[in-house]
Amino acid sequence: MTRRTAVITGGAGGLGRALTKALIDEGWFVAIIDLPGSEFQSAVEAVDAPNLLGAFACDLTDREQVAATCTRICDERPSVDLVIYNAGVTQISPFSDLARETHERVMNINYFGAVAVASHFLQPLRQSRGTHLAISSVAGFAPLVKRTAYAASKHAMEGFFGSLRAEEARHNVRVCIAAPSFIGTNINRPGLTTDGTERPGSATDGVDYMNAGDAARIILNGLRKNKTRILVGRVARLAWLISRLSPSLYAHLMVRNMREENTDPSGK
Repeated sequence: MTRRTAVITGGAGGLGRALTKALIDEGWFVAIIDLPGSEFQSAVEAVDAPNLLGAFACDLTDREQVAATCTRICDERPSVDLVIYNAGVTQISPFSDLARETHERVMNINYFGAVAVASHFLQPLRQSRGTHLAISSVAGFAPLVKRTAYAASKHAMEGFFGSLRAEEARHNVRVCIAAPSFIGTNINRPGLTTDGTERPGSATDGVDYMNAGDAARIILNGLRKNKTRILVGRVARLAWLISRLSPSLYAHLMVRNMREENTDPSGK
C-alpha cells in the first residue's frame, strides 16, 4: 500500500517533532523541512522509524532553496497529501523597541516562507485532493501584547490561508488553520539571533502552557474531524470566544494576565 506523505516545515522544533511522531505512528511518511544544524540532526535521530522519514535542510527565506527542496520531495514521493506550515519564529518586545529588520525577518519566515512552500505544493495537493494545514496562533485572530510583528505575521497567514480555502475548494483541496495558545517548548532558551527574534515556545510571559504532544494530538484530531479551524487548548478557545463577544474585555484580560504571569514575586 502506498503511504500517504505529509510535509512539515519547522519539523525540527518541538511541535514539529510531536506532529512528526504522531503522523509516523499513524503510518504516514513524513518529510520534514528545517534549517540545517544540531537541532535538525537531533530531530532526525529521534525518529524510531527512519524509513518513514525524509529530512530536507532548507532556509525558507531562500526562494531557490525552497523551490529545489519542494521539487525533490515531489520527485521522491508518489503523492503529497498534507502540508503543515509550522515553521516560525516569534518576537517579544514592545513596538517602540522593535527594529524594522526584526519585523521583516519575522514576516519573511512566518508568512512569506509559508506562501513560498504553498505555491510549490499547490498542484500536488490538487492531484491528491490533500490538505493545507497552517499553524497559526491566538495572535492570528486577536491582539497579543509585545508581539506586534509576530501578530502581524500570523494575521497575514490567516488571511492568506482563509482566502486560499475559498479558491481551492473547487479542486477538493482542504485548507485548515490551527491556532495554539502557548506551547512551552523553548522556555528560557536564548534568542535565535541578535535581531530580537526568538524560538517559538520561548516566551516566559505566557498563560497556561501546553506541551507539544498534547497540542499535536488536538491538531490531528481536528484534522480528522474535517474542521476548518482548530482551537488548540483552553486559552485558545476562551480567547476566540471573548475576542468575538467583547474585544475590549479580551484586551483588558490579556494585558492583565500576561502582566501577572511576568511579575517578579518580590514585586519588582
